[in-house]
Amino acid sequence: MEQFLAKHADVVIGSLSGFDRLVFRGTLRALCHRFGVKNYLWVMQVLLKDFAGHAEALTGQLREASEALARRTARPIRYLASSATSKEQIAREIARADGIEQGLICVLTAVEPCLSCEIVRDHATRRLQLMPRYRKCLHLYHYQVHPVFGFMHARIQTWFPFAIQICLNGREWLARAMNTERLRYVQRDNCFTWLERPERAQQLMDQQVQAAWPDLLSGIARSLNPEHEAMFRPFPIDYYWSTYQSEWATDILFRDAASLARLYPKLVHHGLTTFLSPDVMRFLGRNIPPTGKLPPRLQAEVTSDMRRRPEGVRIKHRLGQNSIKMYDKAVPTGLDPREGSVLRIETTINDASGFKVFRTPQGKPEAPMSWHGMRKGIADLHRRAEVSQAANNRYLRALASVDDTTPLGELATRLCQPARRNGRQVRSLNPYAPADASLLDAISRAEFTLNGFRNRDLRPLLFPNSAASKHEQRRQAAAVTRRLALLRAHRLINKVPGTHRYLLSRHGRIVVTALISARNANAQELTKLAA
Repeated sequence: MEQFLAKHADVVIGSLSGFDRLVFRGTLRALCHRFGVKNYLWVMQVLLKDFAGHAEALTGQLREASEALARRTARPIRYLASSATSKEQIAREIARADGIEQGLICVLTAVEPCLSCEIVRDHATRRLQLMPRYRKCLHLYHYQVHPVFGFMHARIQTWFPFAIQICLNGREWLARAMNTERLRYVQRDNCFTWLERPERAQQLMDQQVQAAWPDLLSGIARSLNPEHEAMFRPFPIDYYWSTYQSEWATDILFRDAASLARLYPKLVHHGLTTFLSPDVMRFLGRNIPPTGKLPPRLQAEVTSDMRRRPEGVRIKHRLGQNSIKMYDKAVPTGLDPREGSVLRIETTINDASGFKVFRTPQGKPEAPMSWHGMRKGIADLHRRAEVSQAANNRYLRALASVDDTTPLGELATRLCQPARRNGRQVRSLNPYAPADASLLDAISRAEFTLNGFRNRDLRPLLFPNSAASKHEQRRQAAAVTRRLALLRAHRLINKVPGTHRYLLSRHGRIVVTALISARNANAQELTKLAA
């Protein structure tokens, strides 16, 4: 990210990274499988044949307790005939009409799918069996302006085992924190187009990761069902909190709309024409070798697409259930002279299984720490933030070479002329000849951005067929050495002192990016960009 900010320092006023949308799920884990439910019924002294009546009584108790606050404060309780109705829009309209700035806004109810329990008769044994089933039941949505989180909602399932889902936004949370410190800002929806003190805003954002999440989430759960302890007094049980979905956004705040408008089409074009499937996988933390060969166990599909939205153009790269996207988040309205435009890079994680966290094994706190799969539980929320920020950084680093003002023809002309190095003349480069094009493709690969590349890294890319003999390996190594000298003569790469590694120079990254983008674009795209 630092390279991108440094390059555009004259038009960028700051950056802000942190959680955007967060969705947590609370489950009573002991009641999520039939053996745990049987244990619960044994403690409660409830027969299987009486389970339906027992569960129905708990549902009534929960609904009465959950809706009590709304009735006591005269807040609306509204049933929605379709679960597809935009509940957030309804809640915001109610809050705006009633001037709600703190506390409960409304309770919206809708019938939606759920995982519950059902008593079925086993015809083979002629005995009753308790089985988990996907069914439909009434859900209660509590929309509120939380004292910490700001505008948010929480949903509770009214059927046993009473699962909870909480959805909040890190930017709403930050706005309330800045209000407390009397920091000025301009906010558009869920982003900030101007910040009085971007450094302090980032510090407040960083504190969110270290928050006492179990206490905060459990407090919301108690407001959803104040009767929870009474309902489960003989069988004490608390909610286990997991992160169902996280969005981590890096906002680059531009000084004015014109600066971002000039740059953004080139960023979109570069992202669509240059980033290949292995690049997307590396952005999202997958370890892909320089050859680009995908792991045999990988079953996820990699896709990239562009969509025009009312606010602007969005480009999105998906890897299975996870994604990274870029969009011009906000365009100034002209109502406030301070506001600018925002470029947002956002990583969404729905499936954390592909990431690692350095911790002790589950259930073995005394064991030595090592790398294990990331869990959905909020204990690994800090690591989720780290890998998301790393993904955003890699994406911005790959975009740092875009928007050079030198015409493509001038860049190509320089390469197509002989150059001199150490007093000797070397041949020209032909960016569209197969051999030279393969060389430019190889040195521009995303895995070489940080640590550079060596002779041995380029050999399998330039000579896909493995060498059959030592003599052939030496011949290939010598050929790569000559090509490295050619690249150095044209100032496309620099040698890392004290190593055998090379990195693209700033000039080289500009030239190579421009040539590859032009090569991958069709005539219609080039004509549109030139207009």
